[in-house]
Amino acid sequence: MSTLLQLRTAALRLLSPIWVRALLAVIFLLVVAVAAAWMNRANIILYLASGTDQLDVTEYQPVEWMRGPEQASARRPDSPPNIVFILADDLGLNDISTFGGGVAGGRVPTPNIDRLAAQGAIFTNAYAGAATCAPSRAMLLTGRYATRTGFEFTPAPTGMGRILSILDDGGLEVSGLPGLVWNEAFDETGLSYGEMGLPPEEVTIAEILNQADYHSVHIGKWHLGRGTEMRAVSQGFDESLLMASGLYLPEDSPDVVNARLHDDIFDRFLWSRMQFAADYDRAGEVPVDEAFEPSRYITDYYTDAAVEVIEANRNRPFFLYLAHWGLHNPLQATREDYEAVGDIEPHRLRVYAAMVRSIDRSVGRVMDALEEQGIADNTILVFTSDNGGASYIGLPEVNAPYRGWKTTLFEGGIRVPMFVRWPNRIAPGRVVDEPVAFIDLMPSFAAAAGVALPGDIEIDGQDILPLALGEADSVSRPDDAIYWSSGFYRAVRAGDWKLQVNERQGRQWLFNLAEDPTESTNLAESRPEVVARLRGLIDAHWSQARDPLYPHAIEWPVLVDKTTFEPIDEGDEYVIWAN
Repeated sequence: MSTLLQLRTAALRLLSPIWVRALLAVIFLLVVAVAAAWMNRANIILYLASGTDQLDVTEYQPVEWMRGPEQASARRPDSPPNIVFILADDLGLNDISTFGGGVAGGRVPTPNIDRLAAQGAIFTNAYAGAATCAPSRAMLLTGRYATRTGFEFTPAPTGMGRILSILDDGGLEVSGLPGLVWNEAFDETGLSYGEMGLPPEEVTIAEILNQADYHSVHIGKWHLGRGTEMRAVSQGFDESLLMASGLYLPEDSPDVVNARLHDDIFDRFLWSRMQFAADYDRAGEVPVDEAFEPSRYITDYYTDAAVEVIEANRNRPFFLYLAHWGLHNPLQATREDYEAVGDIEPHRLRVYAAMVRSIDRSVGRVMDALEEQGIADNTILVFTSDNGGASYIGLPEVNAPYRGWKTTLFEGGIRVPMFVRWPNRIAPGRVVDEPVAFIDLMPSFAAAAGVALPGDIEIDGQDILPLALGEADSVSRPDDAIYWSSGFYRAVRAGDWKLQVNERQGRQWLFNLAEDPTESTNLAESRPEVVARLRGLIDAHWSQARDPLYPHAIEWPVLVDKTTFEPIDEGDEYVIWAN
């Protein structure tokens, strides 16, 4: 027998026992399992993430709101006004029909928001404080830029950057854009999500209004910290009905219609972490974080609460900050609204349109409640959005006609609707073209209430009530400038000129907004003298800036003219955004 045949015979004898075949089968299955796990690692990570930092949510609990006097006091017509501030989330300028727009080509109008706009002042050049949620909210409550407070980046859960980088898995680079970068320094801070918030030494409008005996109530999204000293009731509010997490309804509710955006990593992350939960705090009481389920779709639930607060405080001055979660993803609508908007395609647009309908209904119900309680005439009612619409929902027209999205400093990311109604003082149909910003709201509310601003704190905003009242056509700002930033990406508008600078890209964009409001022609090369002047303003503004309270978690490219659902072509313009 040849040597080769002997080896073959010996090998067959070794492999013949059952335990050897079983071992080989186990090894084969392990290889298959490892390969399958690697191919599905993103879903596995999301599944594991869904079990972290989860709240223990109990069944619905009714809120017993604090009540003012039961009998009407002798409040004079010139008494300090009530203040109701309604803030939408990620609402695009073209989502409302006031300016001739509306979702799905105008098929879903916003009659209640339009009614509010018609009954007061329309600010046509209103700007959010930032192009993302939390810094914008900090600016509207404090009247101060992030360069003073250090609150520059939206808080993110620990590990979010790592998870998103895994979900991206080089997909952005494959598409021809720079890849998503996870900033390890963010996780190394050791800060929890709840510890990233507005420093307690900052003074909010609620604290200012306390001097005039206002009763202040926060309802909805806070996003400025969950630590004991950072909660709304530690920042001047007497009561807070908090959005404890971000589902509008349980995903399997018979009353909900969901629109998952499977191709977007941010949306997939949110769906893996969000719950249907609320929490209630009172000032002076130790917060216990007893999360409970809201009674229904949260836009309507928050509106129910707002109506109750208006009734409970009708006989005393109050400040109501109604901070809706809509229209932020995850996209969820009530089945009733979904059916009401009609047969709109694609599915995500129909769900989004139904969500807009719920926000418009909320504004109408708040207006009606003020009328029913007989206090509408002496109530300042403001409606706006925290930033522009987002590209990752895949709906191209939300910010039309402006370029850019949330997470860009193009007009689409920061220009927002702003309507102010005060029947006792503001004439209907007033149109204000002067640029105004979120930092202006705090000093304006203080002026309306007749309360002095703190003398030991630098307030960046200006009182814009004279604009709404028709008593002035402009406000005086240092250098006539308004600023925005997110890390290495900064912008300034001074007069009609606007300059954006992105140090990570080495790019500059200069536009004359009076002649080119949609930022279509970059004049950075042809007008170097204007670039130099505005760059000087940016450098001066940040020369004394406070360091951010914590580093950004991730950097990623954002297309300026396309949603994340559209194919990327060579030459498509983008910005690198840090958060």
